[in-house]
Amino acid sequence: MRKQLEFGFTAGDLVLITGAGSGIGRATAVRAAELGLSVAAWDLDQPGVAQTAELITRAGGRVLPVLADVGDAAAVERGFCATRREFGEIRYLVNNAGPSSASEIEFDAGVRIAVGSVRRMTETWLSEPVPPGAALVNIASVAGNFLGTASDWYSASKAAIAGYTRHLAGYRSDEVRSNAVAPGMVDTPRLRGFAASEVGQRSLQLNPMGRMAVGDDIAFAILFLLSPLATYINGVVLPVDGGWLIAQ
Repeated sequence: MRKQLEFGFTAGDLVLITGAGSGIGRATAVRAAELGLSVAAWDLDQPGVAQTAELITRAGGRVLPVLADVGDAAAVERGFCATRREFGEIRYLVNNAGPSSASEIEFDAGVRIAVGSVRRMTETWLSEPVPPGAALVNIASVAGNFLGTASDWYSASKAAIAGYTRHLAGYRSDEVRSNAVAPGMVDTPRLRGFAASEVGQRSLQLNPMGRMAVGDDIAFAILFLLSPLATYINGVVLPVDGGWLIAQ
């Protein structure tokens, strides 16, 4: 398939992306395939991940859709077995899946699901030898890492994901290079209609870019951090927010 950008990836190397059925995950999966990577697209939403796979396949890319709940240890094991059986070794991991900040979840459960799933995916991946140059990107947020938000479990979870990323960077860099991306407001199905709301309009007025991010804005940051172009970047939490934080 036609490559519009060159990030230094080796064609055919495999990236596993959770939450690939929509939003940031779908954008990352589609752009990764355009850059020549094979993609294991994981999601709970069967129609969503099937649509992502169709987009990639139609453009000439190589993709394996995997229906899996990253909060379920047995499902994660089955998903890794299926992915390795079909595509072989996994060089890159994007931990994107997690519950929406708008979900009404009890605090302990929210943290357990959101943070536990990231650790579960990472530890399961690293339980077998990974290829040289392995890298991962976790999806944190400006919430918890830089700003407090109304959702206590969400802010706590995203801060914990950043902390786990730093742990990996500090203590497991012999196995994997680890970074995180912290998006601000992103125009995804989860935030549909937010920009038109009163709160959304107030937030946008504070954003120097004057708009919400789109999926590609986050996807390209993720792919850069995964790529060989970023081989000396380890342990960062990169805000991708259009300058919203500096305007608060």
